[in-house]
Amino acid sequence: MTISNTKMKIVFSVILLIIMLAAPMFLSEFRLSLLGKFLAYAILTMGLDLIWGYTGILSLGHGVYFGLGAYCMAMHLKLVASDGELPDFMSWSGIDKLPWFWAPFHSAAGAFILALLVPMAVAFVLGYLTFRNRIKGTFFSILSQALVIITVTLFVGQQGYTGGTNGLTNFNTFLGLSVAEHSTKLALYYITVFVVIGTLLLCLWLAGTRLGKILVAIRDAENRVRFIGYNPVTYKVFIYCFSAGLAGLAGVLFVLQEGIISPAQMGIVPSIEMVLWVAIGGRASIFGAILGAVITNSAKTTFSEAYPEWWPIIMGAMFIVVVLFLPKGIVGTCKQFASKRGWFHPKASSAPSASPPLTYPGLEPEVNPLQTK
Repeated sequence: MTISNTKMKIVFSVILLIIMLAAPMFLSEFRLSLLGKFLAYAILTMGLDLIWGYTGILSLGHGVYFGLGAYCMAMHLKLVASDGELPDFMSWSGIDKLPWFWAPFHSAAGAFILALLVPMAVAFVLGYLTFRNRIKGTFFSILSQALVIITVTLFVGQQGYTGGTNGLTNFNTFLGLSVAEHSTKLALYYITVFVVIGTLLLCLWLAGTRLGKILVAIRDAENRVRFIGYNPVTYKVFIYCFSAGLAGLAGVLFVLQEGIISPAQMGIVPSIEMVLWVAIGGRASIFGAILGAVITNSAKTTFSEAYPEWWPIIMGAMFIVVVLFLPKGIVGTCKQFASKRGWFHPKASSAPSASPPLTYPGLEPEVNPLQTK
């Protein structure tokens, strides 16, 4: 019995939805809060998988976009908690008037919109300047890490405006509801679940469209794509901004459930960990991005509780094992195992291949400057 790629995606989506909806019946409030946080990470990893697994852009600075989205929502929560007065950290820093750029965050809707637009705007500036100058590979990864260093240094240094190393915390209510109430936490969890499912469907649809085929073609042979008439810069900037927007959305859901955001959560180490989540789950697999975020963070929590002195070594060993023995990640390895036994036969154009294909079905050239008469 063989299973097609489409049927497998439907089955996995249904199973994933059932597990997430049923989780509150089996988990304590603390564990459910952790799962909600991990699912928020999964939204980020899906966007990261689109730019790395599908387009070949390795970003080591996505913690910045995650943090910017979280800070935008945290600023609104802090203003609400201050009840019309200056936030406490501003008073301690000698600031006697609310800065002008804090004013738009009085509105929850405004904060949510800015949580998406601000990361996308930063990503557009970095992406356009680098991709336009054909900077890619290791050089782009280094630039993305430089963005992390600059952003973290700025947020730590401007303590009077950002809360410094302590970040923003002590939130009481959101939309008039107490964030400490179990009902509010449960509602935020279910909102996160439906956002994850919506993001999953959107990313799967995007990967299956003509745009998705172009992204894969750019990853495998960017010069060839350019020669047949497409402009890779446009597509790379778009998908990079789209990924940054998903990271900002993940930051919003994270801070609502975690109750704190600080520069440490948008630093170099978290940014690299995000890439590892995608690698462990399976590069170029949207489902793998979700599994990687949830499984890796669950393992991290479990090991840190059971072996507080040894868990970093255990986690490091797990990463090494995956890189050496499971280079395709969890999902990629499972697909390979099922294919060898005839259980699963993916379509030729249903997923990005490991090696550059000679042709891309459905991706005909718009203009071919090399065509001979």
